[in-house]
Amino acid sequence: MIIQANFASPAALIGDPVRALILNALMDGRALPAGELAFAAGVTPQTASSHLRKLVQGGLLAGEAEGRHRYFRLAGAHVAEALERLADIRADEPVRRRAPSREAQALRGARRCYNHLAGKLGVQVTKALQAKALVLSAADKRFAVTNSGIIWFEFLGIDIPRLKPGVRGIARQCLDWTEREHHLAGPLGVALLTAFCERDWLRRSPDSRALQVTPAGRASFRTLLDVEIEPGPA
Repeated sequence: MIIQANFASPAALIGDPVRALILNALMDGRALPAGELAFAAGVTPQTASSHLRKLVQGGLLAGEAEGRHRYFRLAGAHVAEALERLADIRADEPVRRRAPSREAQALRGARRCYNHLAGKLGVQVTKALQAKALVLSAADKRFAVTNSGIIWFEFLGIDIPRLKPGVRGIARQCLDWTEREHHLAGPLGVALLTAFCERDWLRRSPDSRALQVTPAGRASFRTLLDVEIEPGPA
């Protein structure tokens, strides 16, 4: 029996400009109310409602009621990963192009990819973890945590044995769409970003996926991982 992959349906949903803006607003893993998503997409609440219904029916979003409001989030990390990979597909760009905006520079420097660290910093941290043999590349785009890694992560309050494995274990490789290299994802990636934020090494932006590196974070990344962080856009 021949099994055909249905690319057309999700592609049509994602390809609409309004729905693309809605999906992008949810890429940091938060659940947002319909009104806020309508504002993010620049459409009326009625128009947004129609698009949200299609995204839920198409399996890209999940909705839940909270009081008088209905909140929406991506249906899962697999949706965020698919969107990140699609963002990496682009036509050859001309040599002369407009300089990236401050927002684009911030997103490239450090951002949330659904619920884990991405961007240049995410790749740098992942490379440093590998260089120190704390995690190792494994089959099926996974990372394996070494004995030294278990001790290192425990220092940050992350109990490796207690992490609940995902489909591809506790740590997987996620292709970064701006750096075109892999960063750490999976339950371990989520726990690591949480630990960084709890220690105030990174701060979440309230209206963007961008992450701000604090002075304490800059010093800690240098000390623990030999990661030097360039100053962000002025």
